[in-house]
Amino acid sequence: MTENEVVMRIRAALPDAQISVSGEDCHLTLTIVSDAFLGKGLLMRHRSIQGLFKDELESGSLHALSLITRTFEEAEKAAGATN
Repeated sequence: MTENEVVMRIRAALPDAQISVSGEDCHLTLTIVSDAFLGKGLLMRHRSIQGLFKDELESGSLHALSLITRTFEEAEKAAGATN
């Protein structure tokens, strides 16, 4: 699965998302910032993204998916904490 395919799939579900993809082959790290995560706990956020790649995760074509999911406010706070 290409980086562009990953981004397009997420963007179809979360149009406002800012998405960063790193990693290679079947091991990806995704950082997703979207206000669609407002009011949702970490587990619900991750399940919603993992659900977008259910077939790939089950087949093994995507083996490892590490997720960082934040709202825009959380992302701003995290960026401010590192500055």
